[in-house]
Amino acid sequence: MFLSIKKIPKTNWSSKNPFNFKPKISTFFFLCFGLMLFGLGEGLLIVSLSGASPWSVLAQGISLNVNYSIGVITFLISVVVLIMWIPLKQKPGMGTILNALIIAGMIDLCINFVPSPENFISQISLAIVAVLTVGLGGGIYLVANLGPGARDGLMIGLQKVTNLPIASVRAFIEISVVSVGWYLGGTVGVGTLLFAFGIGPCVALGLYLVDKIFNN
Repeated sequence: MFLSIKKIPKTNWSSKNPFNFKPKISTFFFLCFGLMLFGLGEGLLIVSLSGASPWSVLAQGISLNVNYSIGVITFLISVVVLIMWIPLKQKPGMGTILNALIIAGMIDLCINFVPSPENFISQISLAIVAVLTVGLGGGIYLVANLGPGARDGLMIGLQKVTNLPIASVRAFIEISVVSVGWYLGGTVGVGTLLFAFGIGPCVALGLYLVDKIFNN
């Protein structure tokens, strides 16, 4: 069952070295494709008007208590998370760099070109699609094995230390983050809760599907 997955699957297009800066074309393609899906999902969640992702709620909550913008806070949070990689023995790779660039670009495309739903049911439906898309994209780019983004690196590092299922570790991180953000004054919506509770299982499902499709 996909909820019990504890390791990132390997395929014939997975990089053997996460610090490889000259990967095969297929590896680079799946890395970028996965990150585009990931960014598309993040953007769709924002467009759905049902609530931002937990990390955005955290950034908003902190910004309400200090004299910095949400953008600056988001950057500082990423720096702090990357520092947390050190005791977890995680290292950045090409995927870590492209993660920030591609996801940011896809979010901007969504905001500029995807119209927001006009009724509540459509908003929630889009939020569900958004979380599933983020999970699938996360599964694909993690299997490429060219270095995770800041949040996913934290997830992988904590999973190795605790040996808990990936779905459980990711859900714990997202729920903790949104709880702190909400306490600090960040806005929480239905979409935020869907993301916090659903992203762990969705990433695990993405990993499961990639494993089944490319290893069978």
